[in-house]
Amino acid sequence: GTDGKTTTTLLAAHMADVAGHPAAAVGNTEVPLADALDDPVDVFVVECSSFRLNWIDSFRSEASVWLNLAPDHQNWHTSMEAYEAAKARMWAHRRPGDVAIGFVDDPVVMRNLRATGGVTRTFGARGADYHLADGHLMGPMGRLAPIDVMPRRLPHDLTNALAAAALVMETGLATPASLTEALATFRHPPHRIEPVGTWHGVEWFNDSKATTPHAALTALRGFDSVVLLAGGRNKGLDLASLATERGRVRAVVGLGEAGADVVGAFAGTPGAVASSMEHAVELAARYAQSGDVVLLSPACASFDWYPSGGYPARGDDFKRIVRARFDEEEEQ
Repeated sequence: GTDGKTTTTLLAAHMADVAGHPAAAVGNTEVPLADALDDPVDVFVVECSSFRLNWIDSFRSEASVWLNLAPDHQNWHTSMEAYEAAKARMWAHRRPGDVAIGFVDDPVVMRNLRATGGVTRTFGARGADYHLADGHLMGPMGRLAPIDVMPRRLPHDLTNALAAAALVMETGLATPASLTEALATFRHPPHRIEPVGTWHGVEWFNDSKATTPHAALTALRGFDSVVLLAGGRNKGLDLASLATERGRVRAVVGLGEAGADVVGAFAGTPGAVASSMEHAVELAARYAQSGDVVLLSPACASFDWYPSGGYPARGDDFKRIVRARFDEEEEQ
């Protein structure tokens, strides 16, 4: 998928581990698949990027899931059609018993799922093989796990959990009991709607990994009243789409090269362009009221302000500045 790959990969690997099948999360993670082939594991859970899929000759998997498709990497792929075709190569070498899983609410994913044939499954909040009902993750075999064991239950957390559950259940790597334990003990990777802290009734979150409007919108939809920090180096994407959730945004702080474009997209909403991350945090603190969320979810790459460290450097800097600001307040 465009978004959610790393979290779903790590979650599926954790589910397999908890069920007693040592697993390695590899591919577009910190460990390439080729480097892990001799590791003493039972399962490889491979995060497949469009860049790697574009060049595969024979790669296949016993179960594979396509999470979503949204505009991204248009500075590398020649078109959205080329981007979609690269993603679809994940299913190019399937064997008859391999299971293809797709997100029921994404029409592009579903079109490709129907075209691939063979054994297919769907996931989504409703109307899918793996879905939500009566406070549980559900599958073709019935109840899988209660939702309330999950430490975080934002809408995309639930669909990611359904996708990961489909992978391990379709391959016989987990049971409902082990899924429940895995969901209760999973810890999300950093920079993905990561809690920073709460001060003066305002919650601060670091979602620096959101480098596309699609990812930022996913984060926005998890909250009701947001001071949004967004901008950076645009990857050739439509930032105006962020304003489709303007009803959730109290104020917007523009960052970096695209800061003015982000603020402009929210015409009529209080906003300003920051000159640095320190300035952005200062502006956000002024705008935020008790009960609000301050959300760094940039919808852009980070290489304008953070040319060497990428989105982790941006997120770490944001967390450092926020914590230093409020630690200083408490000392005073």
